[in-house]
Amino acid sequence: MDIASFIGSVAAVAMVLGYLPQTVQTLRTRSTDDISLGSFLLMALGASMFMVQGFLTGNLPLAIANLCTTTMSSIIFGIKLHNDLRKRREGR
Repeated sequence: MDIASFIGSVAAVAMVLGYLPQTVQTLRTRSTDDISLGSFLLMALGASMFMVQGFLTGNLPLAIANLCTTTMSSIIFGIKLHNDLRKRREGR
């Protein structure tokens, strides 16, 4: 493995592990008050584009890492959207 591939692999693992605690916490507590809806929307969009790029170029570590990141971002985004809509209906 060359140095560029090694750095890319470490970055992929760091990205996935970086989202994991927030995803677990959000799933466990369903609390999303301090999460920015726009941030997670943009992060999910960016990760999904990197995922597509990885599949199109045959870069499986990039594709798989961003598939995981896209999935976790989408979960958090979905829970955040649900919570925000519920609060709006309740008049908060």
